[in-house]
Amino acid sequence: MNAAALRWAAFAPALVLAGLMATPAFAAEALPGADMSLWWGLPFAGLLLCIATGPLLFHHFWEHHYGKIAALWAVLVVVPLAFFYGIPAASEAVLHAMLLEYMSFIILLFALFTISGGILVSGNIHGTPLFNSGLLLVGAILASVIGTTGASMILIRPMIRANDNRPFNAHVVVFFIFLVSNIGGSLTPLGDPPLFVGFLRGVDFFWTTVHLLPDTLLVGGLVLAAFFVLDTILYRREGGQPRIKDPTPDSRVRILGLVNLPLLAGVIGAILMSAAWKPGVEFTIQGVHVELQNLVRDAIILGLAFVSLVVSPKKYRSANGFNWAPILEVAKLFAAIFVCIVPVVAILRAGMEGALAPLVSLVTTASGEPNDMAYFWMTGVLSSFLDNAPTYLVFFELAGGNPQELMTTFATTLAAISAGAVFMGANTYIGNAPNFMVYAIARSQGIRMPSFFGYMLWSGVVLLPIFVLSSFIFFG
Repeated sequence: MNAAALRWAAFAPALVLAGLMATPAFAAEALPGADMSLWWGLPFAGLLLCIATGPLLFHHFWEHHYGKIAALWAVLVVVPLAFFYGIPAASEAVLHAMLLEYMSFIILLFALFTISGGILVSGNIHGTPLFNSGLLLVGAILASVIGTTGASMILIRPMIRANDNRPFNAHVVVFFIFLVSNIGGSLTPLGDPPLFVGFLRGVDFFWTTVHLLPDTLLVGGLVLAAFFVLDTILYRREGGQPRIKDPTPDSRVRILGLVNLPLLAGVIGAILMSAAWKPGVEFTIQGVHVELQNLVRDAIILGLAFVSLVVSPKKYRSANGFNWAPILEVAKLFAAIFVCIVPVVAILRAGMEGALAPLVSLVTTASGEPNDMAYFWMTGVLSSFLDNAPTYLVFFELAGGNPQELMTTFATTLAAISAGAVFMGANTYIGNAPNFMVYAIARSQGIRMPSFFGYMLWSGVVLLPIFVLSSFIFFG
């Protein structure tokens, strides 16, 4: 186990005790949101702007100092909160965000990232349109089971190998990002970070499965059909091109590291257990209510991740290009995100009495009801350029933040927020964490990927018309 893994291991007991607690507490309850100005949202906006532009505009500096940059924005929230509202109120708000939301979020991502990294798909099959479409379908289904990051990391290299002798292959990776890294993760809280944030806020585990399934089938089916047509056209055109020597000749495909499959099942089981088992045992840590079932769940999930590190052969992880950098980056950046969003959530909870009243009015009809179409598009557009998990959280709060009401009376509103956050993360390279990871892997393998704006042209032509159709059918 390397140094980064040891740091995780040393930190794990604190994570368990601190908690993956999915109780519906809110980080901003201790703050007077109605009295807070928009200036309180500046650190949150600044942090997200840095995340969006740092890897593109000042890559090397960002790569070495993103943790310090994120910490600086977090300090610009914590210190003023303590100064203006007192240390007790500030600490309560920040502790709620970190203990009840961030810890749960990052432990699940860590477990899925670690366990899926031990699964290796070896061998190669020639990338025909039918095979490519089948692999995209499998990846989209897997994305809701092991997460978009896990599915992307397992399947992107087999997809590249299958098409590395084709003169036209960048579109395969583009559609991979569309379907596997984004749209496919819409059916469970395991699939995409914003949905797990919703689960932590009290949304039932299978709520998204039931309410987003029709939309996912329509959007995913149309995107897959568009890929098959395009890939077939390009595949036939390649018949007249000079043949390229296949750098990875066809060989028997094998799935290795199968010991990790029951570990993934264990993660799912632990989450379902915490939702179904209610022993009524709880205690309080610094004002935070800790429920027994959530502590048990967290311990199980962390335990399964470390079991995977022990039982998975290192050569499988090496072949997958597995390293700790992506999850460490996510851990640092999201720690700052969950701190910086605290005052924003407080303002949103004030509704029309808060400084974000104009935003509230944009997603509210004249009769005071939620405008589901506006929720879908506003959540989606912001998720295209900002990280989709905090974007989801902002609009979740904007819609009232009450999970029981959102799952029932305002179910269409919650579906619009969920679909917008997950689907439209595919619009840019920076909309969802796996997007840029897949892009980087493809470029390192010699694929001539489109530029940032070139990719947006792809998404604009393929995805936006489908999203328009979907929004009129489900949220109009």
